Amino acid sequence: MSTKKITLLFLVFFVCLSTESGAQNAGSGSGGKFKPSDESLRQYQYPEWFRDAKFGIWSHWGPQAVPRQGDWYAKRMYQEDNSAYKYHLEHYGHPSEFGFKDIIPLWKAEKWDPDKLMELYKKAGAKYFVSMGTHHDNFFLWNSKINRWNSVNMGPKKDVVATWQAAAKKQGLKFGVSEHLGASFTWYQSAHGSDKSGPRAGIPYDGSNLDNQDLYHATAMPGDKDWLTNNPAFQLEWYRSITELIDNYKPDLLYSDSKMPFEDVGRTLIAHFYNQDMANNKGGPQVVYTCKQPSGGLWVEDVERGVKDTLIQYPWQTDTSIGDWYYRTGQKYKTSTEIIQMLVDIVSKNGNLLLNVVQTPEGDLEPDMLKILDEIGVWTSANGEGIYGSRPWKIYGEKPADKQVKKLGRFDENFGYSSKDIRFTTKGATLYAFCLGKPEADIMIRSLSKSSKLAGKPIVSVTLVGSSERLRWKQTAEALVIKKPEKMPDWQVTGFKIDFKK
Repeated sequence: MSTKKITLLFLVFFVCLSTESGAQNAGSGSGGKFKPSDESLRQYQYPEWFRDAKFGIWSHWGPQAVPRQGDWYAKRMYQEDNSAYKYHLEHYGHPSEFGFKDIIPLWKAEKWDPDKLMELYKKAGAKYFVSMGTHHDNFFLWNSKINRWNSVNMGPKKDVVATWQAAAKKQGLKFGVSEHLGASFTWYQSAHGSDKSGPRAGIPYDGSNLDNQDLYHATAMPGDKDWLTNNPAFQLEWYRSITELIDNYKPDLLYSDSKMPFEDVGRTLIAHFYNQDMANNKGGPQVVYTCKQPSGGLWVEDVERGVKDTLIQYPWQTDTSIGDWYYRTGQKYKTSTEIIQMLVDIVSKNGNLLLNVVQTPEGDLEPDMLKILDEIGVWTSANGEGIYGSRPWKIYGEKPADKQVKKLGRFDENFGYSSKDIRFTTKGATLYAFCLGKPEADIMIRSLSKSSKLAGKPIVSVTLVGSSERLRWKQTAEALVIKKPEKMPDWQVTGFKIDFKK
């Protein structure tokens, strides 16, 4: 029998025996509009709130922040040749005696003020907020009945997801959760190893202890090494856990840190996510599922630390971080200008930006982080009319004639934008043109020349967004030429509002 058939048998068996609610049965495809098939999921319609929102902030935060060593600490501390292993040995002891399970109680979140942070995020211009649900470390930030390794039982002794959700609701922001559990089963296998050399060679790490395997998972079968496990039992564990998260918190957005997990198991979960929202809201669905796979209209495609290189038919999302994913001592943060440039570029291509704001292990933000957020907020408050609620134009923009065409995608954020990089958005009959760098001379937009077929109608007015200065401009056969404003705004990314003859 194939792995796929075994997986489906496990899933059907679980759903049939479930006593939790009819909601899980709806998710299995036995009820509700959506069934676990591409054909059925293609009925999905992107909610307007997501298309209008454009900018979200993410809290990629949890016990892995405690050592202040950045991302993937719970895996890297078990890798003998990794800097995190050496750090762990020096500061905590050998992972056979002091493992990641012992890091978890050190995460107290004693300076975490979610209401204050959410006010800052709203002021910065975020329209939705995403909480970490669970990372690859298999530690749940919600009050789980399935997994004892959760933030109510351990660490801060708080339901982090529920607390963030209440703070977001208070500020009128949509609320999402991210799940990274699908990759956890193979990712965590290093915890089952041992040193290959030295005085502790061959002594098993604490992941090998059977008492800990509800955190570190069981040992994977030979050949189960891909990002997403091929083990049906692990896949069922993922399904049950993320269904619990959906049913208990009913988020507006669910993010998976992978392609759509586990084929029909994943389709079943997505169908349930859509169906339960329709049942709760009597219409819709108004929820968004996002994963790292082209959507075909079934969900929102997510691009990690990168952007699309052209305008995309279906709404999509970039997820990235101001710095490392988890707090790391001495890390370098993106500037507010770099973040704003990304935001405008992404929006012009029919996307949203989800930005991780790096919190300390204690839960607060460093002064330079606060400064970046404040600068973003100044820009969005002045220029947001060309961002929020906008839609793409006929083309996403223009680039300098001498700029090399570069395929952009995952893990590629060196964009090198200048004032000659122009990005377009529209709202109704109004067109917005953003220069991604501060102009040093007159602005020339060739797509809006008299001879261009893109404009369609003559231009009747051009104004500088966020300014009352009257601009000088002319529409020639070669370009729309805007004289450099006498008083430029303080920010680098400059927006122009363009109206056409009716």
